[in-house]
Amino acid sequence: MKPIIRMDCVTKSYKGVPAIKNVDFDLRRGEIHALLGENGAGKSTLTKIMAGVVMANAGKMLFHDRQVRFATPHEALKAGVAMVFQETSLVPSMTVAQNLYLGSEKFINRLRGIYISAQQFLQSLDFSVDPAAMVETLGAAKQQMVEIARAVQHKAEVIIFDEPTASLTPEEKRHFFALLRRLKVDGVSIIFISHAIEEALEISDRITILRDGELVVTDDTSAFNRDKIISAMVGRTLSEELYHHHSGDDTRKPGKKILSVQDISRGSVVQNNSFSVFGGQITGVFGLIGSGRTETFRIISGIDKRDFLRGGAIELDDEPVRYYTPHEAIGDGIVYVTENRKTEGVFETMTIGENIFAGFLAAGRKKGLVVRVKDIQALAKQWIKDLNIKTINNDARVVELSGGNQQKTVIAKGLTQKPRIIIFDEPTRGVDVGAIGEIHQLINKLADEGIAVVVISSHLPEIMSLSDRILVCRQGRIVEELSPGETTEEEIMYAAVH
Repeated sequence: MKPIIRMDCVTKSYKGVPAIKNVDFDLRRGEIHALLGENGAGKSTLTKIMAGVVMANAGKMLFHDRQVRFATPHEALKAGVAMVFQETSLVPSMTVAQNLYLGSEKFINRLRGIYISAQQFLQSLDFSVDPAAMVETLGAAKQQMVEIARAVQHKAEVIIFDEPTASLTPEEKRHFFALLRRLKVDGVSIIFISHAIEEALEISDRITILRDGELVVTDDTSAFNRDKIISAMVGRTLSEELYHHHSGDDTRKPGKKILSVQDISRGSVVQNNSFSVFGGQITGVFGLIGSGRTETFRIISGIDKRDFLRGGAIELDDEPVRYYTPHEAIGDGIVYVTENRKTEGVFETMTIGENIFAGFLAAGRKKGLVVRVKDIQALAKQWIKDLNIKTINNDARVVELSGGNQQKTVIAKGLTQKPRIIIFDEPTRGVDVGAIGEIHQLINKLADEGIAVVVISSHLPEIMSLSDRILVCRQGRIVEELSPGETTEEEIMYAAVH
């Protein structure tokens, strides 16, 4: 079958260092083509060239057998190539409907008509999103749905999805996969970038794997299994290393009770939630999106406020606390590592060192008024080495890093604050298999050092592998406490939905 897109010997370099090198790739009409690889392997760079976000230094791209060189995303979209980015590119101060039709508006628009049209379109995709809602009020999952809907609405011939399912619940994911299959039947060609290997095996027709900016293999999906994919991605098999289940004997015993939460509430999102967190132990928190798991720990971290009346009580070392800003919580040793690294975790246009140093300043550890460049560089060098952050050089800006290395920068910024309690919210979201293992090792090391660690995750294998105790959240409160050595994934999921 003739390819709709063909890339021949494509190379893209940043400051003389190649992000991709002599990569060949083709996309057939009406196929779902999975693009896999570790963070920094070149997946996003390759697809951004197709979508006109960046331009290649060498090689050529053919679209419908005609050589093209898209200079802007608008030019690519006009030709029929759309991209749904891993980090949303929506306008926060506009409504869902306005974002959907942005760039394709008629000369005269009736707002009511746009809302009705958007409502019907979103319902046709099985996306439960209010078209009149401001984007800035939506959670990460709903924003991702709007991004996906916008790409489909443009009726593009080629749609590139970069980590589209990272924020979706299992039910939302099922609807999304059904949508991909409908698009495929309609002749739309899809590139699917994901770190979830099982998803790629389930949905794709072909798989291409990149490693260190170079093509490793392209073949039909039927030729792959999980171990073959991981081996091609990282050069070794990691299945058993990544997610091993606790036997019960290898779980850490609770140390001193550091945090006690009693009946905290915040509107209808968090309702009379109670639990404790212990030093030297990993407390896993599982719950579906909307269960109140993230909101609970944002209250504890001083990011969000609990109800003023009947908002419950929080005790740190048996002393009552009430934080009005994250700075106050950080001062007491409570650090929250956000799930939304783009808008809350990093300053994208600043360097790695400047971001990490910002965390150092937030903890109030800097003495004096003068910030020396060499102090920032020394801090960057230390954490780049400790967390194995892959970067062109130590002065690279965060926006130049892959998603996984941005996540490591967020974690470094939190760790430089010397936490007593550290809360990881979806710590491996959008992170490749190699980096997942490194982050898991780091989390285990922190618990072994006596730090109270909380891991919020919607990925059950991760919860089962990391946790010494598991708290299940549903409808704004902790409803069950389970031991990983004495429970199953099915029992945890049952507790989360019933």
